[in-house]
Amino acid sequence: MTRKTLDFDDDQALLDLAACVGESLRQHGWMLVTAESCTGGWVGQAVTAVAGSSTWYDRGFITYSNRSKCEMLGVQPALLDQFGAVSPQTAQAMVAGALTRSHAQIGLSITGIAGPDGGTAEKPVGMVCFAWASKDGLVQQETRHFKGSRESIRYSAVTTALQGILHLLDNAIVMA
Repeated sequence: MTRKTLDFDDDQALLDLAACVGESLRQHGWMLVTAESCTGGWVGQAVTAVAGSSTWYDRGFITYSNRSKCEMLGVQPALLDQFGAVSPQTAQAMVAGALTRSHAQIGLSITGIAGPDGGTAEKPVGMVCFAWASKDGLVQQETRHFKGSRESIRYSAVTTALQGILHLLDNAIVMA
């Protein structure tokens, strides 16, 4: 079987986006924490590919299983039972837990269904929930529905997550 893979590891646009996030975080004097599920640490990989990221990236949590979301981020099992792992509520609980368990001032979370299996009529493959939050209380949430292969869905989730940090930082400037 021949497997076609997408080579996103050397994607200059993703590296440039991560560098832009880093520069914005440095200007704020803030550090970032990430909580990832369906992207499996890809945001962390993207930001640590930027030289000097240790000055603005605190840590990342890869919480692929429900158990890890509970143990590492403090997501309540009852919340998962009620809304599921892929839900705006879980994304918000993940980012809140990541902020609580880090020294970062701003965080992001991603939880979704990258496929090719696992989707339902209610939560199809390509559904990804995001949350972004700052320790001073600014919170944003979004659910997107991406199309394409597993790799392209995950890539789209990573870029959306990083763009969301830039948007949150822009709003932090307005509120300051």
